[in-house]
Amino acid sequence: MNLANNDLPNHFELLATDGAARTGRLTTPHGVVRTPAFMPVGTAGAMKGMHWREVRDAGADIVLGNTYHLMLRPGAERIAALGGLQTFTGWNGPMLTDSGGFQVMSLSDLRKVTEHAVTFRSHIDGAKVELSPERSIEVQRFLGSDIAMQMDECVRLPAERDDIDRAMQLSLRWAERSKRAFESAPEGYMLFGIVQGGDIPQLRHASAEGLTAIGFHGYAIGGLAVGEPQAVMLAMIDETAPALPADRPRYLMGVGTPDDILEAVKRGIDMFDCVMPTRNGRHGVAFTRFGQVNLRNARHADDPRPLDEESTWPSARSYARAYLHHLVKAGETLGAMLLSEINIAYYQFLMQGIRNAIAHGTFEEFYQRTREDWARGDIAPR
Repeated sequence: MNLANNDLPNHFELLATDGAARTGRLTTPHGVVRTPAFMPVGTAGAMKGMHWREVRDAGADIVLGNTYHLMLRPGAERIAALGGLQTFTGWNGPMLTDSGGFQVMSLSDLRKVTEHAVTFRSHIDGAKVELSPERSIEVQRFLGSDIAMQMDECVRLPAERDDIDRAMQLSLRWAERSKRAFESAPEGYMLFGIVQGGDIPQLRHASAEGLTAIGFHGYAIGGLAVGEPQAVMLAMIDETAPALPADRPRYLMGVGTPDDILEAVKRGIDMFDCVMPTRNGRHGVAFTRFGQVNLRNARHADDPRPLDEESTWPSARSYARAYLHHLVKAGETLGAMLLSEINIAYYQFLMQGIRNAIAHGTFEEFYQRTREDWARGDIAPR
């Protein structure tokens, strides 16, 4: 059955381009998302170590929830009965949910993939669970996310070509089933297709062509940032992004470092997500204009200076490095909280700078200046 791309309304407005870099506006039922956008990850309906107001104040327009974790606990039907994920969590803004497929593949040792579905054992209680494209969409509709993702199979790299091809073809068939299952969603809600194909350009092209023929509100590039070198990831973006419809949003899943994001924006990517800002914060690492700063390092123990006196985020300006070092070394929860919010704020600061630069036609200058700041490194020890 031929499902044409133009049978779906477009909620994305491209506002400006600078080279391949793009800035735009994505309108969702819960608000507008400015792109390029970084989506902080609230895996189980919460941002680890942060309140939603801090996520919002830092500049995030949209966050990500995880279908796999939420369907297992507290349960999609329960969340629906309580008003949906935004009401349940108190975020009340745009939200994207992944399909759950990646977590099934990565977290469950006991799984079986068939044409119909994936069956696996819950990592919580060992219960047997089946996740099909139809069930994945049903769960995401129960959650009420503004953007749902198709069910796909993600293969970790490196992998054999035959296995990558098999998973890509299966993902295409699941994409058609996901779209049909999504047909009853209310107006304004979106479904994104996911390009697979590993590190093989021909398979990436075939996947992009197949998804475009099916037709989605937006398109994601999946199966990257799964162990391959950055050069391979960027090469696959170079191959894939131009093959996707220019008038639809492009989402690079699970990426990544500020460096990854800057390079991907340069290649035409609009949306990102990653657990790195909060995960690294919990381990004593801050993201700043100077690159990554490890607060566990003894050089900070007697340093009264803040992380970045010019930061737009108060916690980065007001807390001494010595105090942050103490909190991290003492295992105090406040240390993880402060560094998580500092990191989320830096990511949003970076995205705002990117958007402004594209809008003013100065992205290449911003790109070079940002890379020079990172290369210069942290301020000298006292």
